[in-house]
Amino acid sequence: MSTQARPGWMEKPRPVTQAGKVVALVAVVALVCVPFLTIVATSLASPREVVANGGWVLWPQHPTLDAYRDILDGGIVTHALGVSVGVTLIGTLLSLAATVFLAYALSRPQVYGRKPILLLVLFTFLFPPGMIPSFLVVKELGLLDSYASLILPVLVNVFNLVVLRGFFQGIPEELYEAARLDGAGDLRVLFSIVLPLSKAALAVVGLFYAVAYWNSWFYASLYMESDHWPLQQVLRTYVVAGEGLTDTTTGEGTVNAPQTVQMAVLVLATAPILLVYPFLQKYFTKGVLTGAIKS
Repeated sequence: MSTQARPGWMEKPRPVTQAGKVVALVAVVALVCVPFLTIVATSLASPREVVANGGWVLWPQHPTLDAYRDILDGGIVTHALGVSVGVTLIGTLLSLAATVFLAYALSRPQVYGRKPILLLVLFTFLFPPGMIPSFLVVKELGLLDSYASLILPVLVNVFNLVVLRGFFQGIPEELYEAARLDGAGDLRVLFSIVLPLSKAALAVVGLFYAVAYWNSWFYASLYMESDHWPLQQVLRTYVVAGEGLTDTTTGEGTVNAPQTVQMAVLVLATAPILLVYPFLQKYFTKGVLTGAIKS
């Protein structure tokens, strides 16, 4: 009895192939981790050690938290960190609420005019407003130099809306009908049936909104004065552009930080998202793919 040869993808990989995969994986991990570890190590080193090593430290000989104490002891970075945390928390909650209500309305076939509204929303996704029209709208609404200008213009993201709408459409229609027979209204159906079944999609969309608010700096540079900047705008001016910033506590002079303080600011700007992401990673495949397929 002759046996048929199995396809190549079903064969056990050879030791050389396995070794090559390990080497490639280690190289990719090193390319991702080494720069971040260098930033963390530099922020923990002393300024003298940083200067002695040419500006970067891979392993500090005498780790210290002086850089973090300096930036968290009041002043520019502390105020900017508070602004970013507040804008991220409030903006994420408001965006989630607005997206959930709009997506639920657009997912129900009995809602009058839902198709024209959906087309109008998708039109804004294909043809986004330019910088000057957006600035003029914010100015006419009296939102300049207010934290609302960092939230209201980007309150609803069309991609997140489409994902949630598709997820809501994927919920069996029998559940909606059963709730209707029990006398439940739209809000009761939304909060008692739809939202508990949509935890995966809500977690993913919430993370998308949180990352967008946390990393946003462009709108702050357009609409906000320097004493109201969030952390990312401070990071851009303070570290990337290498400029000094006026101290908000005194209103005089500029703050020119050494390399250790700059790297500490960079770590503070990156660490929150890195800490949150692992807890929500398991929801990504289920949340995004289900919503996208059903759309």
